[in-house]
Amino acid sequence: MRIALFAALLLAIGCASAYDETYAQETEKLQQQEQTRQAQEAAAHAEARKYAAVAYFDVNSAVIQDDGYRELDWFVKQMQPYPQAIIQIQGFADSTGAESLNQELSEQRAASVARYLSREGIDPSRIRTEGFASEFAARPNVTAEGRQRNRRVEVTVR
Repeated sequence: MRIALFAALLLAIGCASAYDETYAQETEKLQQQEQTRQAQEAAAHAEARKYAAVAYFDVNSAVIQDDGYRELDWFVKQMQPYPQAIIQIQGFADSTGAESLNQELSEQRAASVARYLSREGIDPSRIRTEGFASEFAARPNVTAEGRQRNRRVEVTVR
């Protein structure tokens, strides 16, 4: 009886250690797979960050100009291989008018672009918008051309 009990105990210990070894191997394999997946995701994200678009607007308008639609369509096409990329949309205005109105207009411009990108297939949960009014001017606001360049929305990948 003692021998049978001892044999059963040895067998249980042997099985437990074999189980532990299999469990450790499986855990290591899963960790390696997760690390590979994360590395691939990081590489894809780095690739997606190469793409950007700019849309321009008329004075006091949040309606995207025709050239802007072409630019945004191109951007959407570039983003198709990167369904997890977070899209940052930043709206700007020139310095004409009150800064509070420029802030509102820059936010409306960003929202206009966000709606368009959503309609074109980019998941809205991936889109972040922000308005900067006349901060961060692309060109000096002293010329008509400079002000035109500042009435913009920049679309990038975060």
